[in-house]
Parts: sequence; structure tokens; C-alpha cells
Amino acid sequence: MKRRADELVVFLGPSLPADEARKRVPCTVLPPARQGDVWRALALRPRAIALVDGVFEAQPSVWHHELLAALEAGVAVFGGSSMGALRAVELAPHGMVGVGRIFGWYRDGVVSDDAEVALLHADAEHGWRPLTVPLVNVRHLADRAREAGVLEARAARALVAVARAIFYQERTWARVLEQVSSHWSAATLAAWRAWFPTGKEDLKRLDALACLDAASAWVRSGAPAPVGARREPSSLVRRRRLMEDVGRAGGHLVSSGRVVAALSEHPDATELAEAGLRRALLVGWARSQGLTVGAADIEAMREAWWTERGVPVRRRAAWLEENGLDDAGLRRLCEDLALERLLLTSASRMLPDGPSWEEALASEARLRGLWAEAARALSAPGRRASPTRRPTGDVGSD
Repeated sequence: MKRRADELVVFLGPSLPADEARKRVPCTVLPPARQGDVWRALALRPRAIALVDGVFEAQPSVWHHELLAALEAGVAVFGGSSMGALRAVELAPHGMVGVGRIFGWYRDGVVSDDAEVALLHADAEHGWRPLTVPLVNVRHLADRAREAGVLEARAARALVAVARAIFYQERTWARVLEQVSSHWSAATLAAWRAWFPTGKEDLKRLDALACLDAASAWVRSGAPAPVGARREPSSLVRRRRLMEDVGRAGGHLVSSGRVVAALSEHPDATELAEAGLRRALLVGWARSQGLTVGAADIEAMREAWWTERGVPVRRRAAWLEENGLDDAGLRRLCEDLALERLLLTSASRMLPDGPSWEEALASEARLRGLWAEAARALSAPGRRASPTRRPTGDVGSD
């Protein structure tokens, strides 16, 4: 079966040309990852993400929270070569898969400085072409030269030390050799010059290829999605994702931030926001008290919610996508609804001397002017009061 290119999303830059990646495996290639890019890539509904290159210094780097969100959504995440290797080491305990020698060096403590993979590169117009040499490539060639008998251990150490002392934006092979020549004998320098043209190897490129191959092999395998552990990100992370995310509507990608801005102009914006805030505060308090609802209660709430909206089963996936949701997101919201229902139907037991259903009904009716309306109707000749009816049945908890 032919695979869709967007089943595998790859973040690439100077480590490997995009055309080479596409020829090697079916994939969608995106530029080096910035903060928010992985969140936005989830709108493509990939089965796997391969993070190779990412920005730093001038722009915020890809956030750990984004990669964790991808794992939580059931997207396999692979990393190697550059920024991908760094994030894979940090997030391996959470399910991110590290690939390649550079990842192994960071994992095993052979190297620890993020600057080991840093380099200066051209812009998108020039294909992110590397302009300087990353220190990991120097280490790799020093090892290869030792294995080939070109460098002795001392000369290899001098090569790495000299390269480390050069700022990454100025580190070229010409500059490295110029400065290491005073540490090498004439014979060593001659041997290096003779070996270098054929012995030179780009470790970051090799690791990028290995990362693509590993991610592509996983997609081909048809293995079930590795769903990561559910987390409760901070309010900062939640808001950042809300404003930077991307969804689909009418067959087109739409920025979530723009949708929020449009909703803020809606006539009912204040009412919508306050209803959401009330639920969030109520549910947050409930969780802080250790209250939970069971899976059966959540599923019942979800089915009741779908029934209320009258969305047929065949349309539900599309409805969710257009509303910026997926199954996991809907389940979380229905868990909140079920927890809110538990609190409301058990209000008198939630606090010492807690409020009754009748008290709540009366206070809200008075605020809205409905109390007088009901009282006037009941005071009319020939009318008598009906017994107050209230909902029954509590939502159980685990």
C-alpha cells in the first residue's frame, strides 16, 4: 500500500538536504523546528515525527512540551543528528526514540555541551547549506583518522581541542588545520592532507539519514501508536499551545490564535469565557480535593454530549477536527463535564453545610428576575403551586 508523505513529518535544515530526504523515504519536510512548530505539525495528523534540525539563539527552540504533546497524541517521535539528538536524550524516559552516534554520545556522557552540534548555515533560499563545521564532526573525523593510522592519540586530542576553542560560527576545516598545524609534526600534517579528501565524513548527515530510516521503518511496520502518558501542563504551556496551534476547517489549515481572536469579538464572548472559567475553577478545586470520576461516567457523558448535538457517527471525526479537537481532547473535556456534574449533584456534601439544589435554583432565579415571573404566575386566580422537581442520580466516582 502506498504511504502518504504526511504520515512522516521531518524537521530538516543543514544536516541533510530536503530533496535527498524525500528521495530516500516518503515524508513531508519542514524547516528547522522553532518553538510551536511541532504543535502546528500535529494538524497534518502524522503517524511519526523525525526531529533532526532546530533553531536556537536567535529564535526560541522547539519546546519539550510540544514533543510530549505529540507523544500523548499517539505520534511516534524520533530524534537524531542535531537538536533532535539533544531532545531525544532529554525525553527518552517519556518515549522519544533517539537514533545515531551523536545521540549515543550525549546519552552516555561522552559530550554534554549543546554547542557540540552548533554550526552556522545559510537561509531557506539557499537550502540551509552548512557554512561551518560542528564539533561533533571534528570528533568523528579524529576517531576515523586514529582508526586509519593517520593520527596518533595525542594528535587526535589536539585536533579536537583546537576545534573546540574556535567559535562555532568561525569553525571551518581551513581554520582548524591552520591552528592545529603548530601542534602536529610535518609528517602528521602531510598524512592528514593526503587522507582528508577521501576520509572526510559528515556525522550529522549520517545520523540524519539513520533517523529518517528508523522513523520510516516504524511507519511501514504499521505498529500501533505509542501513546505517551497523560500530563497536566502549566497554564503558560496551555495558553501558548492554544495561541500557536493550527487546525483544519473547510479543508484548510487555520491558526488557532486567529480563531480565538475572532471569538473574542463574538457577542457571547464574555458569557462563553465565564462559563469556561467557572467550570475550570470548579473542576480544578475538585481535583485538588482528590475527587475523580470513573471511565464509565466519562463515556456516558461523552455519549450524552454527542446525542445532544445530534452529530451522526460518520461525521464525528470531521466535527472534532473542525472544532480543534481529537478523541483524547474530547475525552478530557467530558471528564471535566462529568466531574462538574458530580460536584453539582452532590453540592450539599461538598462543603460543610453545603448549598442545596433548591437554594441554588432560587438564588439564580432571583438574579435573573425569574422569581417574580414564577411568583406572579402562581398568584393568578385559579393557580396553585406545583411541587418543586429536582434532578436525581449522582455520578459515581472511583
